Amino acid sequence: MHHFARRTAGAIAVLAVVTALGAGCSKDDDKNSASTSTTTAAAPAGDDTHAAETKMATRDGAEIAVAGGILDKYNQMGGAAGALGMPTGPAMDGPDGGMVQEFDGGGIYFSSAHGTHVVWGEIRKAWDDQGGAGGTLGYPTSDEYDITGGKQSDFSGGSITWVDNETTVTEK
Repeated sequence: MHHFARRTAGAIAVLAVVTALGAGCSKDDDKNSASTSTTTAAAPAGDDTHAAETKMATRDGAEIAVAGGILDKYNQMGGAAGALGMPTGPAMDGPDGGMVQEFDGGGIYFSSAHGTHVVWGEIRKAWDDQGGAGGTLGYPTSDEYDITGGKQSDFSGGSITWVDNETTVTEK
């Protein structure tokens, strides 16, 4: 039942965003709107993390913003109803001018040199063990993709594969 409620809330949030965008609303139009509001603003040159913003109400009633390129990737991955689920906190600065935002099912990472990518699952665990974005592998340069027998994610300093329940880290 918990998954049904979370997916329903996510679908309602996505519908509210689409409706607000279609109606030309902004967060200032209704200060009492329930779970989602959207604003659009010009982003600084080279920074796609602040172009548009959606605020999502968490289970505890807090609002967490998801914005710009991270919001675009989040929506591509199915939003709240997708595998990433709900945000667990706001976007935070990462190493070398990057950004990261955590979600129930993984993280979305942005760097101006490598774009915006999702890291999750066993590959995420291995990447974190290597120091994450600040480690030798650096930022992701791809989303996870299928390879024979498993999955792979590429990073600026190497790659991580997950094949037959075994994770392998390969540095450049």
